[in-house]
Amino acid sequence: MIRIGLDMMGGDFAPLEAIKGIEAFYADKHDDIHLVLIGDEEKIKAHLQPGHKIPENNYTIVHAIEVIEMHEHPTKALKEKKESSIAIGFQLLATGKTDAFISAGNTGAMMVGALFSIKAIEGVLRPTIGAYMPRENGSLGLLVDVGLNADCKPENLNQFSILGSLFAKYILKIDNPKVGLVNIGEEEGKGN
Repeated sequence: MIRIGLDMMGGDFAPLEAIKGIEAFYADKHDDIHLVLIGDEEKIKAHLQPGHKIPENNYTIVHAIEVIEMHEHPTKALKEKKESSIAIGFQLLATGKTDAFISAGNTGAMMVGALFSIKAIEGVLRPTIGAYMPRENGSLGLLVDVGLNADCKPENLNQFSILGSLFAKYILKIDNPKVGLVNIGEEEGKGN
């Protein structure tokens, strides 16, 4: 059984939107996956009313009394909010109590948490976030570094392209992935 930790307090309209996503996920019969729902237990249970479509034996709730907000400094927030859903999620992952951890919350906190709790693959300088992108033929492509790194050196971009092409080849089953560079400009305080 695969155990996936899910930050229930991250993202817009949490935890309700996460609950909706879980219901849609289990509608596809993923009975081999156990979700560990991390967040304010009272708020989570308030949305798990009778009649919800999530099998009770497919999830457990781990209470977290704090939330790292989107505007907070990632390193400072993780150090000061050890009882946050993100900090607890990484603790569960680092100790082997979950096999993966997902959050729609503070991406900077996710990057810092990943670097300090599970470490990078040897030789990888920075992590990156990937997002699926629909292609004209109906299949999926992959867009990497979607908002995680503010300033990248050429060697970072090169590594992102290698990581993305490996993911596309082995996970998306694209035989010969094409790699391209997209730049959408700069935004003050968020990158050059």
